[in-house]
Amino acid sequence: MLAAPALTPLLPSHPPTMSSKRHLSRNATIAVAVVVFHAGGLYALQSGWVRRAIEGVVPGEVLAQIVEPARPKVEPPPPPPPQPKVKPQPVVRQTNPTPLPPPPMPTAVASAEPTPNAVVRVTTPQPPAPPVSAPVLAAPPAPPAPPRIQLPDSNADYLNNRPPAYPPLSKRLGEQGKVVVRVFIGLDGSAAQAEIRSSSGFDRLDQTALKTVLGWKYSPGKVNGEPKAMWFNVPINFVLE
Repeated sequence: MLAAPALTPLLPSHPPTMSSKRHLSRNATIAVAVVVFHAGGLYALQSGWVRRAIEGVVPGEVLAQIVEPARPKVEPPPPPPPQPKVKPQPVVRQTNPTPLPPPPMPTAVASAEPTPNAVVRVTTPQPPAPPVSAPVLAAPPAPPAPPRIQLPDSNADYLNNRPPAYPPLSKRLGEQGKVVVRVFIGLDGSAAQAEIRSSSGFDRLDQTALKTVLGWKYSPGKVNGEPKAMWFNVPINFVLE
């Protein structure tokens, strides 16, 4: 609701003139119009005229916006007629035809009757080729003959080599055995070195054999008839009678 403005009385402080009277009448007219307008609006709200006018106007606009003209009904097209079923045709496989064999070639048959215009030639047989002889391979050279080795000798009579003396203590103790002494014989037939190659098991017998072999004379060894220095094994047996 709109409240009417309060009107305050205008009290002139001095006597009004003609122009002031006109101004006051104009203001009074405007104020009366405003009051009448507000009073009419207030009465209309209280009586429901404005609400009825709004209710009568707004539904018409809403109906005008919502209601649409009816569309023509469109019927769906009829279904297509069923197509006839087609039976599948069998698949024919093409096979390569078997090639035919070629026709036989004509063969010439010799006639027994001689042809008068035929030219007869006499050919002489060629001599056979001589046999090819295998190449003669040279025989490999014969391997060289092994060298002739002659070992030194200590048993020659001209050397006068005496057998070793049997140690007396070894006799009393019954010591006996075989000693092999390895001796290096020089070109002049002397023993340069000597060592025990095989022991008899008794030191006295071994030392006696070693001293005896170092004091002997020897015929030097030879290779293909020429004297050569070489090692030589000398066996000595100590046997009790």
